[in-house]
Amino acid sequence: MTGEVGDKRERDFLGYGMNRPDPKWPNDAKLALSFVVNLEEGAEDSFEDGQPVNDKLGEFQSILPDGQRDLAIEQFHEYGLRAGVWRILDLFDRYERKVTFYMCGRAVERTPQVAAEIVARGHEPALHGYRWYCHARFEDYETEKREIEKATEIIENVTGERPRGFYSMWAPSLNTRTILQEMDFVYDSNEYNDDLPYYRAVRGGPMLVVPYSLDTNDFKFIVGDPFGAPSAFLEYLKRSVEVLIEEGERGGPKLLNIGLHLRIVGRPGRLWAIQQLLEYLKSLGDDVWVARRIDIARHWLSTNPPVQDT
Repeated sequence: MTGEVGDKRERDFLGYGMNRPDPKWPNDAKLALSFVVNLEEGAEDSFEDGQPVNDKLGEFQSILPDGQRDLAIEQFHEYGLRAGVWRILDLFDRYERKVTFYMCGRAVERTPQVAAEIVARGHEPALHGYRWYCHARFEDYETEKREIEKATEIIENVTGERPRGFYSMWAPSLNTRTILQEMDFVYDSNEYNDDLPYYRAVRGGPMLVVPYSLDTNDFKFIVGDPFGAPSAFLEYLKRSVEVLIEEGERGGPKLLNIGLHLRIVGRPGRLWAIQQLLEYLKSLGDDVWVARRIDIARHWLSTNPPVQDT
């Protein structure tokens, strides 16, 4: 069985339009905010791990050719697990915030003690594939489903908690959402097209989408559109919060996603921006609901359930 199994993925340029639902965030919050930390290190393309190429992006782009092991890029990724993750976990502990970790099965397999500690501290394990790999590259349903099943089993066995949300690097295949629905995932985050959760029709019925975003993502520190100074990153994040709170005050509460990486924001200078943002959020009190994605998903299913066909 190949090709489109269930998700025809027709484009929708209107979404909610002018009739956006009331999310009814807890405590009448004006904004829901989702921190996502990516646990990918050890699952990246690596000649050492059997791939024909290495990941290319570190603090500088790799200068080595494909087919040759790149120890510098390997060490860039290793930093996230050796040092960055503990700095990030301790920061969220100090501010008593629980967040979502997008976990690659291969990364969890290589450092199970890290993944177990993350979940022990109350954070959500969401699935980020087995490898740090774009699922749009899967050409058949069976291969992709085996990878998702394998990664799900690894994460559940290591952490004691089954992942209920999913996000693939960059883009899904046309089969991904059907597979997630068949496996009883609660939500999918492979959409960048809205500021509120919504439902997508899949073969077995509606699937909840908790959309993600890439503008408020620390990955921009290491690609062609870098934030540069952490103060610039902080300013962008704060301005996003400010605008969305204003919209919430006018009756249109939204969702803001902030994407982080152990090997990037886990560096001291960049973590400063997140610490300052957490201080700012603390000052806003109940106006901002900082929540794990699974909690946002379950809230949405309760307050804005899918419309049943009659």
